[in-house]
Amino acid sequence: MTDDQLLRYSRHILLDEVGIEGQERILASHALVIGAGGLGSPAALFLGSAGVGHITLVDNDVVDLTNLQRQIAHTTARVGQPKVASAAQAVTAINPEVRVTTLQARADAALLDMLVPQATVVLDCSDNYATRHAVNAACMRHGKPLVAGAVIRFDGQITVVDPRDAASPCYACVFPPDAAFEEVQCSTMGVFAPLVGVVGAMQAAEALKLLSGAGPSLAGRLLMLDGRAMEWNTMHLNRHPHCPVCAALK
Repeated sequence: MTDDQLLRYSRHILLDEVGIEGQERILASHALVIGAGGLGSPAALFLGSAGVGHITLVDNDVVDLTNLQRQIAHTTARVGQPKVASAAQAVTAINPEVRVTTLQARADAALLDMLVPQATVVLDCSDNYATRHAVNAACMRHGKPLVAGAVIRFDGQITVVDPRDAASPCYACVFPPDAAFEEVQCSTMGVFAPLVGVVGAMQAAEALKLLSGAGPSLAGRLLMLDGRAMEWNTMHLNRHPHCPVCAALK
């Protein structure tokens, strides 16, 4: 690391759990962030500020005035711009050393099969059930750790899927892809703005722990936040023996 890097990341380096070696692993890493909205905004900003060497942002949407209540990477001046371009500008303003690649596209299976193998860690910051399952399946196929988060109304959740751990359940073990599921969106149901910041920041924290080796991840646990009571509940998860995604890969 350069003298400037030693200064910039000094508060990480002071942590025994991270240190110089852990920070160097962060600098050498590549994070793939699916979604540059409510969750992707704080996640990308914290990954960039922490020095993740390469961040790839994927989102097919543009910045809208209704986004600005919670999507903190974007500004009023950037309404109408692609979200990935706006978020990249925000990350670069914090840390110009970070290489940011942007793709204004929907994260379908073909694109994920191209991008996931290049990443060190994947963050699912999307807002729909189909994309979450596509990201999970791609991470399982290519053996890449996944940090998955979701928020709607006053409710949030976060978990980690780690295909490198044979006991770690995948997203489909908990939320079957063929289940009858009523999709809900914040455009019709609403979302309490700070909760996407809470969960998005936790996604960045879990990703940085995975990259640096600083402590165990949330693999095998689903944290659920009730933002009304501000209470966390933990569900301990097991790999489903007949999961259509991870069981098929054995």
